[in-house]
Amino acid sequence: MTAPAAPTTPFELLRTSGYRRLLLLAALVGIPVSLVAFGFMALEHFLERQIWESLPHALGHATPPWWWPLPALGLCGVLVACAVAYLPGHGGHIPAKGLGVSPTLPSEVPGVMLAALAGLSLGAVLGPEAPLMAIGSGLALMTVRAARRTAEPQIGAVLGAAGSAAAISTIFGSPLVAAVLLIEASGVAGPQLFALILPCLLASGIGAVVFHGFGDWTGLDIDALTLPTVPPVSTLDAGDFLWGVPLAALIAAVVIAAMTVGGRVATWTARALVWRTVAAAVAVGVCGSAYALATGRTPQEVVLSGQALLADLAADPHAWPVSALILLLVFKGLAWSVSLGALRGGPVFPAVFLGSALGIACSALPGFGVTPALTVGLAAGGAAVLRLPVSASVLAGLLLGKDAADQMPLVIVASVVACATGELLRGRFTT
Repeated sequence: MTAPAAPTTPFELLRTSGYRRLLLLAALVGIPVSLVAFGFMALEHFLERQIWESLPHALGHATPPWWWPLPALGLCGVLVACAVAYLPGHGGHIPAKGLGVSPTLPSEVPGVMLAALAGLSLGAVLGPEAPLMAIGSGLALMTVRAARRTAEPQIGAVLGAAGSAAAISTIFGSPLVAAVLLIEASGVAGPQLFALILPCLLASGIGAVVFHGFGDWTGLDIDALTLPTVPPVSTLDAGDFLWGVPLAALIAAVVIAAMTVGGRVATWTARALVWRTVAAAVAVGVCGSAYALATGRTPQEVVLSGQALLADLAADPHAWPVSALILLLVFKGLAWSVSLGALRGGPVFPAVFLGSALGIACSALPGFGVTPALTVGLAAGGAAVLRLPVSASVLAGLLLGKDAADQMPLVIVASVVACATGELLRGRFTT
């Protein structure tokens, strides 16, 4: 008997029973994955608030004192080192290597969760996106054995991507970002791309529904990357592009420099994993303490991922004196560099924050507005770290909200410039 011919056009996939079963499976996978992801984010956010807000208040401090990051990051280093050294999967991928979209085995999920919970809640300058993607991928791959009854030969890769999309469906503020990110990062084209689009869109949409439903029902907060308020919109002019293009290149250079340092920190820690991981984590704490002593502000502004601080920065860009903003960039940039190599989490949230903070710091340049400066920072920081200009443009556009349409030309130019600059610099550092 002759085997059935493979689909010759993307739309023929929809007529195959195997692909329709795959879509159903992606929808079903999205529900438990998003439930676990919601629980993970709610627990991480609860622990973070207890460590950095409730406990200092209970001890009589309005904000964490300057020394607070030292014991917090010391404990962080111990827990992350144990997860990396003794659990399957080494706590997940090293953030200095990028976002990390490769599939995660189900047996590696507990180690990823422990390392991420310890790092994110205790002060690592990293985001939750990479651990969530790993958790979603690992949980989705648990269904592969049952899914092999479908006719799709690459079922594991598709379900892994769909699980990742479901897990990060709302932490970027919209399920669209999750779907676009997974699709663009896959690097496939033609019928393979079409086969991936629908499961990712479906799983991310269902994941968003579950996240919002459980958030409303439980009243728990997952602390997604959103900007409730942005500076007043301004019409783009030639000055915004004249300053915006070199600023995008500068932001890309800062991001690549940090990731390069992170790679070297990863090599250094690998030689004596446990104690050097602890030492690196304490160094992150030192950055937070040094910033607090130098500025009189809370060390919490340096440690942690920066998504909450980004919302404050966008709502009131002038709340930071220029000197404090520069010191924030220096110390948070250093803390991020070390975290990228020694701890576990995602690189995107801090990169977007640092890009935005650098943009705000440059907004006083003649002919350059605050909103265009923030726009360049959001787009360039995301594009440089993700290496995905479309995803970075979508993320920046969604964060800008109603002002996105007016700023979109600058968003696109900044994303392309940052992505191209980043790749040129990566080529120099790796050759």
